[in-house]
Amino acid sequence: MKLLATLRRYWFLLAMITVLVWGSCWPQQWFPLTNCLPRDWIIGSVMLAMALSLGQASDQRAPSYLPPVVMAVVMQWCWIPGLAWIVSPWLVDELALGLAITAAVPCTLVSATVWTRLAGGNEVVSLLVTLVTNLSCFFVTPALLQLFVVGEPVALSFQRLAVRLLVLIVLPLGVAQGVLRSGRFGSGIRRRRSWLSVYAQLGLLSMVLTGAVRCGLELQQFYPSWGHSGLQLAVMCVLVVALHATAWGGGYWLAGRWGMAPPEQIAVAFAGSQKTLMVGMAVALPHGGLAILPLVAYHALQLVLDTVLADRLARRVDVLRIPGDELHQPEPLVTASHR
Repeated sequence: MKLLATLRRYWFLLAMITVLVWGSCWPQQWFPLTNCLPRDWIIGSVMLAMALSLGQASDQRAPSYLPPVVMAVVMQWCWIPGLAWIVSPWLVDELALGLAITAAVPCTLVSATVWTRLAGGNEVVSLLVTLVTNLSCFFVTPALLQLFVVGEPVALSFQRLAVRLLVLIVLPLGVAQGVLRSGRFGSGIRRRRSWLSVYAQLGLLSMVLTGAVRCGLELQQFYPSWGHSGLQLAVMCVLVVALHATAWGGGYWLAGRWGMAPPEQIAVAFAGSQKTLMVGMAVALPHGGLAILPLVAYHALQLVLDTVLADRLARRVDVLRIPGDELHQPEPLVTASHR
């Protein structure tokens, strides 16, 4: 029973690792398939499915949560990109670009809210941070990359990237919020969230496979020395863990120092530190397969680390929860936590 429970909880993480290994080790065999995939269509439709699973921001107390929302947004748009800019010279150009892209993408669409709920935190705060960062990513993400990616071999066009993110990310999110607010369609969508979740995860895995194939082809061409590339991958993993851990711990500590209640501390920690993989894929795939490795590593490691942290915080849920403060909560989605 424990094995089944573990597989159910971590199946997406295991599937993502498997797809990454398959694609990077046997890129020639998978290239014909991935080369035929309509990548932009998949990204846009997956973003729509994920946004429909997110829920709508309709809590009347939302304005009172402005301080923790602002703090989490600052962690997302300032703290993590700033740290990534400091440590990126330790990586080769392609991995440094991938780390910069990882730091410049917005909060996860669903998992930050799910983990905040599981840990006894304020879901409304995490939902608002998700909406703010994803709706603003069409401008902020290209601006951060223009600011921090200096001297890289890849030219990043602000206008081209802004339009791409506006169409593939912001538009589906806005459509989803409009659909969820409509009575007839909104209730029907809420009953089918599990199917939307499955589709979103399969689409995400297809993008990971596409990136892994491109990564495998580039590793064979540019990295004949596996010793050097292995060291770089190890350094990359250490850096992404450090970025996530410092953002999580820093957000939790700063929220406490500012006198915020424990539920808001938890929301700032999770929503301020988690980064979405799908938006990163939309940005990184046109710039080479190696650029996806920091994205996948950050996503996989945040799945593991935040699960442990949420479990530890959940043990104190009776102490952390404010009596009478019942928040609007979306339906629990076990599989949605992997986005």
